[in-house]
Amino acid sequence: MESKRARLDRFISQHLKVNRKNVRLMLAKGQVRVDGELARDIDLIVDEFSHICVNDEVIQAKQASYIMLHKPVGVVSATVDDKHKTVIELLECDDRNSLHIVGRLDLNTSGLLLLTNDGRWSKQLMDPEYKVGKLYRVELQNPLTVEYISAFAKGMYFEFEDITTLPAELEIVDSHTALVTLYEGRYHQIKRMFGRFRNPVVGLHRISVGQIVLDKTLASGQSRPLTPEEIKHKLT
Repeated sequence: MESKRARLDRFISQHLKVNRKNVRLMLAKGQVRVDGELARDIDLIVDEFSHICVNDEVIQAKQASYIMLHKPVGVVSATVDDKHKTVIELLECDDRNSLHIVGRLDLNTSGLLLLTNDGRWSKQLMDPEYKVGKLYRVELQNPLTVEYISAFAKGMYFEFEDITTLPAELEIVDSHTALVTLYEGRYHQIKRMFGRFRNPVVGLHRISVGQIVLDKTLASGQSRPLTPEEIKHKLT
């Protein structure tokens, strides 16, 4: 979902149903403010979260929303589902139905889930070209060996989709626990990669996305807005 961007004169023309010549006159007379500042440049690019006033009348005031949720096991990453409670139902914010999920988690996966109404922001987090790492704690049924590290680092070929996964980082924590960092989000990717070793995943928990780390004070099912620092440093 991409945020809508447009030139200021085009936006006002379409919104107020006036021609662009009249819009230019409004700008020249100082009748337009964008995000509290006087706007005179017809080429100014605005988006769906720009606060725009014409003659002191607000014509757009949509607010960007960024939410961190501690997703529990057994809750589905969807807006609507007939069988399971959805992550949207766990939220208490008024605009929850306008949010979309940034990188879904499987039904039986817990941990950090991000939700927003800002499509450009979510694209930068999830698109593999930005190489944003997603860190998971993985519990395995069988013991780990050092061979896992190199196999994950090389990437794995999946014949069904005819794709090779991007290199992933694996750190062995103990005999049955690993930390895995992915830079993409293939279908059931972690479970399928460990499946190459015939080692079932018995627990999967997302710890962080980029520098956004799951708040340890959030109990399972709880959520909070992201801080300005978390929003700003999403790609670091």
